[in-house]
Amino acid sequence: MRVAPLMAAGAPRRALWSHVPVQFELPKAREESVMRIAVTGASGQIGSQVVRLLAGEQAHQVVALTRRVLPSGPWPAGVSARVADYADLEALSTALRDADTLVFVSSDGPVAQVMVHHHNVIRAARAGGVAHIVALSGLDADPCSPFCYAVSYGYTERLLAESGCLVSIARASIYSEFLVGFLARARASGQVRLPAADGRISLVSRADVARCLAALAVRPAGGYHDITGPESLDLAAVSALAAREWGTALEYAGITSPEHWVEMAIAGEDPWWMYAYSTMFASIREQRWAAVSDEVRRLTGCSPAPVRETLASCKTA
Repeated sequence: MRVAPLMAAGAPRRALWSHVPVQFELPKAREESVMRIAVTGASGQIGSQVVRLLAGEQAHQVVALTRRVLPSGPWPAGVSARVADYADLEALSTALRDADTLVFVSSDGPVAQVMVHHHNVIRAARAGGVAHIVALSGLDADPCSPFCYAVSYGYTERLLAESGCLVSIARASIYSEFLVGFLARARASGQVRLPAADGRISLVSRADVARCLAALAVRPAGGYHDITGPESLDLAAVSALAAREWGTALEYAGITSPEHWVEMAIAGEDPWWMYAYSTMFASIREQRWAAVSDEVRRLTGCSPAPVRETLASCKTA
């Protein structure tokens, strides 16, 4: 099993404490029996796909954890839903009682809030006797990174390593759908005005991330897994691909970080997300998202989707 990441040339090394050893062995009796698998963030874009994938196998009991009550209709047959907000430790503890495995899809919002949420989830999982945690983290999990969420990734990984559970950490690259959203909004002007310089990104689809999380849940592996797309591209290359796929004029126009701040403010962006985006692009400029691995194929048996597939899905958007 590969534990160390495959690093692209020039990519920064992670802080040593981000590779705290984690438990690798799952009790054999749990591995061979029907498992009760809980999934946090089950109404979100990643968690909902994980729930559907696990329910489709019809081999395990699936518990969908959401922050609020949702109609019963959206859930696949055989899935039980429970309300457990990340901020509600008591609700989380109740929801995770008797769960064998937890697929821990990360929270969002301001970093301080995310760190509290993640502490609650891990505390509840440990108290509930969860044997295996499959956690979604980020490729840039390094407290030395300029990216604000890199700190929460590293903090969460540290808590997981100290939890006493078997831990499988999926470090995902930036989602193709997320970045393509920036390109789609730039069609009107024909310019992708972002402060990424020549930073490269191994864009990965949300579907591939969900498939890897589901695979790790049913075939416990432990350790760290870099979940990336098949290639590492800079924004000039991605913009050129989009122009060809969409049949429109579109080019990357690199701007400075201060220029980006001003343009986000004029567009009415929320101050927190202005900060988050700015720090994300700073980490892209440092080549922190450039690594490419073969973990998607190794875990799922299928090659990861190239970014052009995501571009094709947005062709008429």
